[in-house]
Amino acid sequence: MKKIGVVLSGCGVYDGSEIHEAVLVLLAIDRQGCEAVCLAPAGGFAVTNHLTGQQVAEQRDVLVEAARIARGKIRDIKEVKAAGLDAIVFPGGFGAAKNLSDFAVKGSTASVNVEVVRLLKEMAAAGKPIGAVCIAPVLLAAVLGKQYSPTVTIGNDAATAAEIEKCGAKHQECPVTEIVVDRKNKIVTSPAYMLGTRISEVADGIDKCVKEVINLI
Repeated sequence: MKKIGVVLSGCGVYDGSEIHEAVLVLLAIDRQGCEAVCLAPAGGFAVTNHLTGQQVAEQRDVLVEAARIARGKIRDIKEVKAAGLDAIVFPGGFGAAKNLSDFAVKGSTASVNVEVVRLLKEMAAAGKPIGAVCIAPVLLAAVLGKQYSPTVTIGNDAATAAEIEKCGAKHQECPVTEIVVDRKNKIVTSPAYMLGTRISEVADGIDKCVKEVINLI
């Protein structure tokens, strides 16, 4: 059975993984007859009250929070090597730009979690497929942009697209229900909630993204 890594960044759209997107990725992987291997880095992050949208004076751990989505079956990303995976997918949510990186603050000059960098570079070097949805393609741009110049999408947000291109990646506009496929680099991306207003249309794009990632294995 093919093993697909799913890199989570917490639990909740404003300070972690977008839960709908994460679950839809897991569902799509299962429906393709593959095994999802949930991963996240350990480390503290600033918590947002999802009812009010305000940051609160509280610290939680990315790995512990991500375990909520994974039903407790999750591994610390530092323990996982590309050799143990066939492909990898990043759901979105602000955690990708706040916890896995500081792209939300620094844009194209962002730094990315060292273990995320390591695993992404290992996957790319091994020619293994990489998928990302919503804001998560910024991670691929930040880590792989200068070496691989990948083509990705976050939909049609001009400001974010400009930062992606400053990283050395290429941005392609894309509707929420569709995907952008960079066959040379085996990278597949879809806008998800960067554009979507309905879970059904987000599901369409994510399902296509996961299917194509698996097809590229």
